[in-house]
Amino acid sequence: MGGGTGGSGRSKESRGKEGQGRDATRLFLRVDFADGRRLGPGKIKLLEAIREHRSILAAAKAIGMSYRRAWLLVDELDRMFEQRVIVTFPGRRGAGTEVTAFGERVIALYRAMERQAAKATSGALDELTSALSADYHPKSHAEPGDPEADAPLSGPVAKQAG
Repeated sequence: MGGGTGGSGRSKESRGKEGQGRDATRLFLRVDFADGRRLGPGKIKLLEAIREHRSILAAAKAIGMSYRRAWLLVDELDRMFEQRVIVTFPGRRGAGTEVTAFGERVIALYRAMERQAAKATSGALDELTSALSADYHPKSHAEPGDPEADAPLSGPVAKQAG
């Protein structure tokens, strides 16, 4: 039955406090440009790791990404903007990549948008979080675009929607 705030056996306060750790409710921000280009947390995290490690390989390892995937994302970032986001220096061992000033600006703009969105939606997220049913347990935490997230509805919700 779930869905309401009553009958869960937990107070609203205890449900709200659970979100303080690693599994806290979070806002996912991805910029979908009109022409299909995308800028989201994965590309920004990669740029930040490159800034820290000064190597695409080391950055990829640090964030648990394959080198090939990291290289493809960096290439995509460099092609999607008029200015480069990184520069590479072949032959330098371990420090052959640097984030450009424009790349730093991309990171800063994205993180500023994230902070502004989090601030603007804080009250609504708190309200939604406190209204969560204790009886519901998701099968996975699929991200948008994942096959599980795009699966057709089933059960009572699908019957109501149809």
